[in-house]
Amino acid sequence: MIAEIKLGLCNPPEPIYLFVNQGEVDGESFVWYKFNISQEKKIPVPQRALTGYLSELRLTTKEFKGKDNLKLDIVVSADELYVVRTGIETNFAKSFLLAASSVQDFSKPLIIVANAGEENTVFCNLYDAASKTKVYREWSRDLDWATIIRDIQILLTGNSSTIPSTPKLSVVPQPVHPQDLRIKNIRTLLDYPLDLVREWLQFQDTNSPSQLHISKVNELVKTMCLAWAADKCDHPNHAESSYQKQVVDAVASGADELTAIKTWMQQVQAAKAGAV
Repeated sequence: MIAEIKLGLCNPPEPIYLFVNQGEVDGESFVWYKFNISQEKKIPVPQRALTGYLSELRLTTKEFKGKDNLKLDIVVSADELYVVRTGIETNFAKSFLLAASSVQDFSKPLIIVANAGEENTVFCNLYDAASKTKVYREWSRDLDWATIIRDIQILLTGNSSTIPSTPKLSVVPQPVHPQDLRIKNIRTLLDYPLDLVREWLQFQDTNSPSQLHISKVNELVKTMCLAWAADKCDHPNHAESSYQKQVVDAVASGADELTAIKTWMQQVQAAKAGAV
């Protein structure tokens, strides 16, 4: 179906570029922005989400400070044609590609959400526009970003012969964020279900502990620990008070958290055995 053409004065049919970056202009915070070339001014975009059809994925080289920088252009057809531009090495690009690699049908509209992280980082969440469900794929250190880009491009065009060879990407492995590693280690120690961690994170509108304030991460640790102790203590208040004393207070005094949790678990199990 061809959209109705509106006659009369209008803006030139040029794409609207959204540049991904976290910052502030005139007291207004943003996670992406437009750029007025004539005034050399950033224009904050208050909306954090863009709904439309992913129509193209491009790699574009831009010169910056005398060096070539590889950019990922995410082309979205909506009320206008939008191009979301971000560095290929950024958290936004990687989190977008990770989610988009799980999409098999790009004929349906998607919602691209920009989320502020710590230290000026920006992450991307992807949603199915019809169901409002988040598109998710688990992170792996062994991801081949060049192959992921090419696979998405093939799905978008339906013909691999029309896709130019994707240049080899020099992707520097990113160290695991301390908060992500902390949750992983404690979850493994407690044998706490990964699906429950994901569900908890979704309620916080994120998919990674590294995007949360430390107080929220502490809350997640406590939730996992008390869930482990739920069937091992006759009184929930006892589990919580012993956790506060033997884990929280101990860590505040300089103890290693994993060691403190192991000690607490042993004492809870010993108390249960003694009560039998």
